[in-house]
Amino acid sequence: MEFKYFAIQGVVEIQPRVFGDARGAFFESFSAQKMTEAGIIGEWVQDNQSRSDRGVVRGLHFQKPPFTQAKLVRVAQGRALDVIVDIRKDSPTYGQHLMVELDSERYNMLYVPPGFAHGFTALEDNTLFLYKCTNYYAPQSEGGLLWNDPALGIQWGVENPTVSAKDQILPTLAELDSPF
Repeated sequence: MEFKYFAIQGVVEIQPRVFGDARGAFFESFSAQKMTEAGIIGEWVQDNQSRSDRGVVRGLHFQKPPFTQAKLVRVAQGRALDVIVDIRKDSPTYGQHLMVELDSERYNMLYVPPGFAHGFTALEDNTLFLYKCTNYYAPQSEGGLLWNDPALGIQWGVENPTVSAKDQILPTLAELDSPF
């Protein structure tokens, strides 16, 4: 596995080593030992999957303490533009976002530590998005940011996105009282 680190501390892109031949491909999608060596630490307790069509925007979501989650995300089919926003109050990159294209043909993954709002847009129909989480889903702990907050300046790359009613009423960064 290769690990790419970013200016936003704690975020890591993982590129697994893929073995391909005429039969298809094989890769190691998770190794606790390799992740720990790369600084990706967590007790992974829940896996989730979503299917989205092109132009669907999901997010920007997080879970508040004491149910914070780190996420290890990847796309099993299709492509997605993954977006995270740093909402750690004491971070020098507070309010900054990072975008990484996750592609089922590249097999790349993104580690999202606690303290980030997370979302994505599907770039192809039938995009299967996988989430490995370090805490269980706790609806009473849900939080989020408005996906199209002008202060964030996120270029989602889609016209007329499909966004849930719930995601359309999330607070802006200026309205957010970050729990991190």
